[in-house]
Amino acid sequence: MEMEAPSGSERRWSRVASSLPVRNVQALAGCAEELTAETLERYIRLDIDNDEVLPDQSSEVPVIDLSRLFNSNSVEDEAARLRFASEEWGFFQLVNHGIPEDIIANIRSDIQKFFQLPLEVKNNYAQLPGDLQGYGQSFVVSENQKLDWADMFGTLAQPPQARDIRYWPTEPPTFRKSIEEFSSELMKVAQSIVIFIAKTLNIDPELMGDKCVSQFLRMNYYPPCTSMPEKVLGFSPHSDGSFLTLLLQVNSVEGLQLRRKNAWIPVKPHPKALLVNVGDFLEIMSNGKYKSIEHRVTINANQERLSVSAFHLPSLDGIISPVMGNKEDKILYKTTGVEEYAKLYMSNKLDGKRALDHAKLS
Repeated sequence: MEMEAPSGSERRWSRVASSLPVRNVQALAGCAEELTAETLERYIRLDIDNDEVLPDQSSEVPVIDLSRLFNSNSVEDEAARLRFASEEWGFFQLVNHGIPEDIIANIRSDIQKFFQLPLEVKNNYAQLPGDLQGYGQSFVVSENQKLDWADMFGTLAQPPQARDIRYWPTEPPTFRKSIEEFSSELMKVAQSIVIFIAKTLNIDPELMGDKCVSQFLRMNYYPPCTSMPEKVLGFSPHSDGSFLTLLLQVNSVEGLQLRRKNAWIPVKPHPKALLVNVGDFLEIMSNGKYKSIEHRVTINANQERLSVSAFHLPSLDGIISPVMGNKEDKILYKTTGVEEYAKLYMSNKLDGKRALDHAKLS
């Protein structure tokens, strides 16, 4: 498959929406006298316990070995596992992904060092009005909505010509190099995965050429909440408005949960794996065969959690249509403009799979 050359439109990905400025959560969490009932009210969720949490099912999250997909002796079996993971779970742990260990170690180290910097230094890279890049939060569209117990730093990392270097920190000194190397390696992995996904769907891999041309990196910092961790969320329940998302756990603290059969399944971090999940655009393209699954992040009482998510995105000027393997199947999704869907998704607070419902045919 030949990847389509990105157009100048890809730099617009960071400007499809914006987020209101809110208080820094890391600073709030570190100031005990500020943790009053009034301050915490915007973070308290009364519906967290509505659905059961099933930790015993954590070990059932599928594991896919990328090296076996490239091996002619094992590709058939591993592709069947990939198909099962995408259909039944929408998530899988990816091992033997080929990213050098030093590149993984460097990005982990630099993300931790960045979030340890003084607030005034991090604020040098604060989000600007009308831009999703920078240090702050996402999906804050109202002064009244519940807030997530997290801070984030986002940057449009791919393609290179879409980058806004103002948002590329110079502290720690190696951070820019770490982001560049990690981002480039992730792009290779994502493009490999979508080729195999195309084959499991029995569609022409060339149709994937414009589906992963941009990459938005979001580095996530979830401070501990000592007072009531069971009542706050690091990230509200949502599916991803991407084609494919790759996540690297920066430290070993758990928190990510995925929704399966009306229950929440905690995901145990695998130190050598990337976590991969199906995005909304892939669900549309597969006509619902591959599922973009709701997930959320819970908070630890005593330990911070850090991760980095890489959202791989279609051409903003493109469209996403269901690709039908069988002409007799019912079409479940509309043909959707990528930019139209992105603006809908990013301009609203996170609310499960509500955005994807707009793409479904009634």
